Amino acid sequence: MSGPYVIRGSVVLPEVELVWRFSRSSGPGGQHVNTSDSQVELRFDLGKTPALPPVWKERALERLASRLVDGVLSVRASEHRSQWRNRETAAVRLAALLAEATAPPPKPRRKSRIPRGINERRLREKKQRGDTKRGRSGRDWG
Repeated sequence: MSGPYVIRGSVVLPEVELVWRFSRSSGPGGQHVNTSDSQVELRFDLGKTPALPPVWKERALERLASRLVDGVLSVRASEHRSQWRNRETAAVRLAALLAEATAPPPKPRRKSRIPRGINERRLREKKQRGDTKRGRSGRDWG
């Protein structure tokens, strides 16, 4: 593999906790696809990993609950013909998924009032547009 996959900051995916499974892919490859195990399934036990800080782990378990099976997160890749490229794709996808799931929640939106001038200008332009359309009717033509 091409090195440690960074989740965020100094936290990386630990290689020893990744479980790889290979099988025959249904993707492109012609006759070659029938003989090689190029599909990759990468599993990561999110519930038992000590690699993530507790706050991140809790956040990820909550956000990825629908994707987890007994606390294990699974990612598949079969887009490429080579197993090596599928391994890279799966690992990058897993790191991106964990980065998104462990991100802090966004700041709450503060309501703001629309300035009076902007609202008046909008209403004035609506009125002008209505007058233009009303002028297009053929009622007053001789």
